[in-house]
Amino acid sequence: MKTHLFVVFAVLKSTSRVTLFVLVLLLIEFLDEFIYGAREAAWPLIRTDLGLTYAQIGLLLGLPGFVSSVIEPLFGILGDFWKRRVIVLGGGVIFAASLLLMGTSHNFMWLLLAFVLFSPASGAFVGLSQATLMDVEPARHEYNMARWTFAGSVGVVAGPLALSAVIALGLGWRGLFVGFAGLAVVLLILAWRSPYSNGNGKAPEHTDIKDSFNEIWQTLRQGAALRWLTLLQFSDLMLDVLLGYLALYMVDVVDVTPSQAGTAVAVWTGVGLLGDLLLIPLLKRVPGLRYLQLSAVLELLLFPTFLLVPSFVLKLMALALLGLFNAGWYSILKAQLYSSLPGRSGTVMAMDNIFGLVGALIPWGLGLVAQRFDLRVTMWLLLSGPVALLVGLPRRARTDSA
Repeated sequence: MKTHLFVVFAVLKSTSRVTLFVLVLLLIEFLDEFIYGAREAAWPLIRTDLGLTYAQIGLLLGLPGFVSSVIEPLFGILGDFWKRRVIVLGGGVIFAASLLLMGTSHNFMWLLLAFVLFSPASGAFVGLSQATLMDVEPARHEYNMARWTFAGSVGVVAGPLALSAVIALGLGWRGLFVGFAGLAVVLLILAWRSPYSNGNGKAPEHTDIKDSFNEIWQTLRQGAALRWLTLLQFSDLMLDVLLGYLALYMVDVVDVTPSQAGTAVAVWTGVGLLGDLLLIPLLKRVPGLRYLQLSAVLELLLFPTFLLVPSFVLKLMALALLGLFNAGWYSILKAQLYSSLPGRSGTVMAMDNIFGLVGALIPWGLGLVAQRFDLRVTMWLLLSGPVALLVGLPRRARTDSA
C-alpha cells in the first residue's frame, strides 16, 4: 500500500513539474508576441518619430529575419545534439538587451541594430522553447501547437492595449519597450530554473555539424518536410506580414487616424485570439488539414472584400472575419512539420530557418513595391497566401474524412 502511495505521489509531483515547465514555455511565447503586437501597432508612431520611409520599414521588417535565418539553424542543430539550456538562456540575455536598445534608439541605424539582435535571440530563447514543448508530448503536436499559438495570440492582443496605456500615461512607445526588457529578465530567471535538455538525448561528443547540415539537405531533397516549409512561408502573408502593414494601410490608404488604425489592429488580433481559443477544442473533432483547406477558401473570399469595401466600419467587419478564419494556419502547418521529423525538434527549427531565408526577404520586397508603386498594390499581393494553401495542401486534406 505504501509503495502504491509513493508511486502516486511521485507521478503527481512529476506531473506538477511538467505543468509548471509548460507554463514557463507558454509565457515565453506570450512575451514574444506581446512585444510583436505592440510593435506592429506602434509603426505609425515609430515612423513619425524617426522619419522612416517605406523602404526603411521594409528593411526593418525583412533584414532581421534574414540574419536570423542564417544564424538560427546552428541553434536548432545544437539544440538537438548539444546543451539546449545554454543556448536558450544565452538567447534570453540578448533578447532582453535588444529590447532595451529598441527603447533607447533615436535613429534608424540603432533601431535596425536592435531588431537584428532581437530576431536571432528570439530564435534561441523562444524558438527552442517551442521545440522543447514539442518534445514534452510528441503525440500531441497539433494540440500543443494550438496552445502555443493561443498563448501568442493573447500576447498579440495585449500588445496594442499596452501601447495605448503607456501613451495615455505619457511614456510613449520607448517606455513600453524598456518595460518589455524588464519582463524578459523575469522570464529569463524562470527559464533558468527550468529543466531544459537537448532534443534527442545524445551526448555533446556525438555532435557533427557538417553531418547535421547534410542530413537536413537530404531531408529537404526527399520532400517530406518541403511541403510544410513552403506552405508556412506563404501562410505568413496573411498572418505576420499582413499585420506588419495593417496599421500603415489604415493610415495611408484608408485615411484614418493612428488611433483608428490601432483599433483595426486590436480587432484583428482580438478576433484572432478568439479563433485560436476555439481551435483547441475544434482539433479534437475535426482533422486539422480539412479545416485548413476550408479556411483558405474563406480567406480567399474575405480578403478582397476587406480591400474593396469603402467604409472603415465595413473594413473592420471584414477584418474581424479574416482574423477569425486564419486561426490555425501556423499551428497546424508547424505541427505537421514537427510530425514529419519525429524526435528532431531542434532540426525542425534549423530547417525552418534555412528555408526562411527567402521568406525573410518578402517583407522587404513588399516594402519596395509599396515605395515604387503604392501600398494598395502591396496588399493585393498578399492573396498569394491562401492561393498557395489551396494548391499545396495534400489531397487527403480534401478527401480524408477521418
